[in-house]
Amino acid sequence: MNAQDILEQFGPREAMEYDVVIVGAGPAGLSTAIRLKQLAASRGGEVNVVVLEKGAEPGAHILSGAVIDPIALNELIPEWKDKGAPLNQIVTGDDVLFLSPTGATRTPDWLVPNCFHNHGNYVISLGLLTKWLGAQAEELGVEIFPGFTAAEVLYTEAGAVRGVATGNQGIGKDGEPHGSFQLGMELVGKYTVFAEGSRGHLGKQLIARYKLDEGKDPQGYALGVKELWEIDPAKAQPGKVVHTAGWPMDNATYGGGFLYHQEDNKVTLGFVTGLDYKNPWLSPFEEMQRWKTHPAVRAHIEGGKRIGYGARAITAGGLMSLPKTVFPGGALVGCDAGYLNAARIKGSHAAIKSGMLAADAIFDALAQGRSADVLDAYPTAFEASWLHAELNQARNFKSWFKKGVAVGSVMTGIEHWLLPRLGMKAPPWTIHRTQGDHTYLRPAAECTPIEYPKPDNILTFDRLSSVFMSNANHEENQPAHLTLKDATVPVKTNLAIYGGPESRYCPAGVYEFIDDKGSQRLQINAQNCVHCKTCDIKDPTQNIVWVTPEGGGGPNYVGM
Repeated sequence: MNAQDILEQFGPREAMEYDVVIVGAGPAGLSTAIRLKQLAASRGGEVNVVVLEKGAEPGAHILSGAVIDPIALNELIPEWKDKGAPLNQIVTGDDVLFLSPTGATRTPDWLVPNCFHNHGNYVISLGLLTKWLGAQAEELGVEIFPGFTAAEVLYTEAGAVRGVATGNQGIGKDGEPHGSFQLGMELVGKYTVFAEGSRGHLGKQLIARYKLDEGKDPQGYALGVKELWEIDPAKAQPGKVVHTAGWPMDNATYGGGFLYHQEDNKVTLGFVTGLDYKNPWLSPFEEMQRWKTHPAVRAHIEGGKRIGYGARAITAGGLMSLPKTVFPGGALVGCDAGYLNAARIKGSHAAIKSGMLAADAIFDALAQGRSADVLDAYPTAFEASWLHAELNQARNFKSWFKKGVAVGSVMTGIEHWLLPRLGMKAPPWTIHRTQGDHTYLRPAAECTPIEYPKPDNILTFDRLSSVFMSNANHEENQPAHLTLKDATVPVKTNLAIYGGPESRYCPAGVYEFIDDKGSQRLQINAQNCVHCKTCDIKDPTQNIVWVTPEGGGGPNYVGM
């Protein structure tokens, strides 16, 4: 049965009405909700707000470095320290390293570009901060529904967004309802805010429907693969922040590593690979494992124990790729829109601020008795904000690195070190991108295969043992949430021309080409999926479409 057949047989769906419906209980969505309730309390009136979260709880699907600039949190909840926000470890020092295969060159402090300065910032677990924000929102009266996926956008007859519908529960792999079937419900709002994170399933649809990216540069993405380690207390350097460029990436491939010392002898580290890479033999997961073997990285974690793993796409195109963020009945916030500052390797403060700006516009609209119209005050406020000024300074970052690591490094130094010292708040030039990340892959026959070393299970690991540490789980008897537009394309095109890149770019071992009676076929191990969205972005034929699985599935990150 298709979705329409199910609705005709079991409908109508139950509907719940709110002033504001928010999709995603991450920093952006929760900040939107908190700000709305704060405004209602300070200015009088009541705003009914609901937040849907596909993870088992707020923070379960959150993955980030993370070093946070508290500027936006200071604005949202000035008394966050007294309220117990988990910002405990202030940054104590920055190392910016350029790696060769065996050595490392540290950039002198006086030469480090402003975007890499972390004085006054905190090393945190963004998952724990998100969980705390969820508690703050609930204290203010926000309703949070964890374990519920927003599977469908609902529209008025005039074409405005009127809310979302949650996914049906209890649909078997055959597409038929079974004993535990439960029809999804409609959550209808005067305005709906989409805060799904990078490459949001519904956000992607809205951008296409309303042509929100018209006149913008194609969006750029990266994949961050992250691990959490518990290390020897003798090696702990609480607050130490390390960023690396160079090896194992070649000069034509964008990528770099991060390593942050947290409190309690924990180190969070990871590797970011730009998804505009050309060589289909490259594996971002394997590059991260190889990066850990470098002496400058190994020294921090050797003798320790890996206790967490995850991966997530990063929306990194910046200001030039930022779509229009409003449309009839709703708005995009956080990484669903693309506010992350790739030059600073930070998005949490931008997510919080974007949610606050959207909330301000929504509250004023509700106070005027409006609904389902375009919230033009939100992008106007963004253009006048410190966030816009910050992203404007960094607008060329990703485009420069498209010209090679050497050019990108030099121009980052000019734009973020030299120009500020000359009194220029933003570069006087703009470099545009013209292609989507999926277009860059070259035929496998034209590229050099990459031989990755086997894991030693001490410092380096394989995908399956890594996925186990992400606590990823999905109800097995449900339709695969990784869908193909054309089932013949993986073998006839992706395997034949590009060497089957989906088996390498996925950091969770979801895609596997296997021999089936003398011919190859693609097997999709949907149970392994950590919801990183890389396949939806990098598939060269754009044949893979990520859709929402049953609520509560996916990874369940702890301390990430």
